[in-house]
Amino acid sequence: MRQITVISGKGGTGKTSITSALVTLEKRKVIADCDVDAPDLHLILHPEVKDSGDFYGGVRAAKDDDKCIDCGLCRQVCRFDAVDEQFNIDPFKCDGCGFCAYVCPTKAIEMKENLSGHWYLSETEYGPMVHAKLDIGEENSGKLVTVVRNMARNIAEKEGYPYVIIDGPPGIGCPVTSAITGVDAVLIVTEPTMSGIHDMERVLSVARHFGARPFVLINKYDLNEEMTEKIENYCKEQDVPVVGKIAFDREMTDAMVQGKSIIQYKPEGKTAKAIRNAWDRVKVELS
Repeated sequence: MRQITVISGKGGTGKTSITSALVTLEKRKVIADCDVDAPDLHLILHPEVKDSGDFYGGVRAAKDDDKCIDCGLCRQVCRFDAVDEQFNIDPFKCDGCGFCAYVCPTKAIEMKENLSGHWYLSETEYGPMVHAKLDIGEENSGKLVTVVRNMARNIAEKEGYPYVIIDGPPGIGCPVTSAITGVDAVLIVTEPTMSGIHDMERVLSVARHFGARPFVLINKYDLNEEMTEKIENYCKEQDVPVVGKIAFDREMTDAMVQGKSIIQYKPEGKTAKAIRNAWDRVKVELS
């Protein structure tokens, strides 16, 4: 069983559009949407939820009014202005550091697990899908990514699926490290811009640090062929295979508007063929 994470150093490169195309191409796989801060793969795959659960990603302070003596120590030590003048604790401001509970002389404050989001196990037309949604303003998205990945891997191992295809989060932060740690390969989707090159270099460094084998796919390569050449030269220097180049195609947007992958929308089009060739090459490289 192989795990492949599709990532990008920045948002807006077309990462999820590429992922949706891959999961509609590959017949036997488990799908995992690990962009839990802003998931949108479900908008294309239209999953039917079969099971769900709560995700507790941190702690928040909760006060027992019967034990509170209004000494004010909690308000004095709180650096997040979460305690008001009546010594009530605002859960939206509380950072969960626990200092107030530590100094409370009557143990009136308790640190309780905080409901931060939800995970979902669904069925799609293209196979089982695990996805999640972190609540607005909540933290520990890396931990929720790990929950999604573990569930997807367990399904693949139990049911004998040869691939887990993961839609990873953008950037290089904690959610990304959780999405690529222990995977067999990362497919880095980039674009021919200065920021695209810079962010590709950063995420490539992260992928290598965690031992994931990198591949690069250049999206909208024909918008700036000089930059595309720079990306190809850099990848050649770094011994990173460029598995494909996709031209700018308005039909990618048309497909997205209709809630379809480009493979569903125009399976014999130039973009579908380019993605199909890129995926075939990734599978050959991993075999």
